[in-house]
Amino acid sequence: MFTLVSMVDTIKIPPWLFNVTLDEAVKTELNRRFANKVIYNVGLCICLFDILKFEDSFIFPGDGASHTKVHFRYVVFRPFMDEVLTGKIKGCSSDSVTISLGFFDDIVVPPEGLQQPSKFDDSEQVWVWEYETEEGTHDLFMDINEPVRFRVVDEVFVDTTPASSGTKDANISTSVPYSIKAIISEPGLGLLSWWTNK
Repeated sequence: MFTLVSMVDTIKIPPWLFNVTLDEAVKTELNRRFANKVIYNVGLCICLFDILKFEDSFIFPGDGASHTKVHFRYVVFRPFMDEVLTGKIKGCSSDSVTISLGFFDDIVVPPEGLQQPSKFDDSEQVWVWEYETEEGTHDLFMDINEPVRFRVVDEVFVDTTPASSGTKDANISTSVPYSIKAIISEPGLGLLSWWTNK
């Protein structure tokens, strides 16, 4: 679920951070710049793990800040394909079930990824697994905030960098930069309450 990613960036240290060590100033700036942000085709950055190397620092004419090229490693959230995780149902719509891990909310289960047969209950605004037994059909509701086990099957990165001034795209500002597609349609997956040990 988490991985270490090696990165290189030039860090600008403003003059008001000159009263601390370079190490502390760079850590502060790296966490300010990357923590809780998605990097395209990398994942959701969580926190700085360590600094591997500092290169020379420079101060450019007319700029009071120092600029240092830094090699570092960051803890990144990017689940492996087919990894099984547990989260909570955040919401339901006729298009999908949305799952949250607490720190990441963009996990989507499409209708075809649900236990079958399932139906969307308009009055309750939840999906319902129509579980069939010898005694008949039992409706198992996928209620909000219920713990759910799911399997990661795909990921989608969207480049949300601003478009050039000559183009306007209304979807850019509302796009989710990183989302995960999951399924709960296999034995043992779905609400934890469905699979309690007897």
